[in-house]
Amino acid sequence: MPKRYTDRSTESPPKVKAGHLADQFRRVLKNGGSADHAEGVQSFFKEEIHSHGWRAADLRRAAVRLRRELRQAYGLDFVIDVADQLFSGSVLEEKVAAVFLLENLHAEFSDTEFKLFESWLEHIGSWADHDALVHYLIAPMVASKPARVRFVFQWAKSPNRWHRRAACVALIRGARARMFFPEITRLSDYLLNDEDDMVRKGLGWLLREAAKFDASKTVPYLMKIRGKAPRLVLRTACETLPQSTKKGILSS
Repeated sequence: MPKRYTDRSTESPPKVKAGHLADQFRRVLKNGGSADHAEGVQSFFKEEIHSHGWRAADLRRAAVRLRRELRQAYGLDFVIDVADQLFSGSVLEEKVAAVFLLENLHAEFSDTEFKLFESWLEHIGSWADHDALVHYLIAPMVASKPARVRFVFQWAKSPNRWHRRAACVALIRGARARMFFPEITRLSDYLLNDEDDMVRKGLGWLLREAAKFDASKTVPYLMKIRGKAPRLVLRTACETLPQSTKKGILSS
């Protein structure tokens, strides 16, 4: 754990206040949700989800408002501290709100924050909090500092499905900028035999973005792997391609 975040047991006022404010926001999330919507949320997941029933747009607005207030009063480090406390919880909206608190601030983050966000992968409970964390916080940091791509291949070797899915999703922002194609194909080759649907969907998503933004390189690669890639991966990868191209890839 980065040094900045290892001394949470100390009684310094900022640490105590961060926990207190995180608990206050938890109460806001609990009281402001919809029980009916929470029941509907569960239908999107195989895992049991603890949800207060917030819609994403409303949750983002509440988190952005909180960030503005906290940052003005206490600074960015304090906002990160509150987000860290929220992501350690078990409720979906708490984790996603933690991400929204820090969304679009990647230019202000360093390797210290990157390691913190990597540690949050241990608290993942579903594809929703996973994709929020990796797509909105980790992936932009990988794209802004390509040396961080080495972590992708560490995660790809993990027995934890969410780490392996993170390896895929972490490259999506780069794929949209036509970056990392050698790394994308190397990762794809490594994960093609993965039997976990969450990992396969993540890999398909990555290849779809690569195909959408750099079809000239990605389509030949898809043709190369079409005989051994899982159909779920190929179907997802081809979603944005012209029908004739898609038919050629899926006709094996």
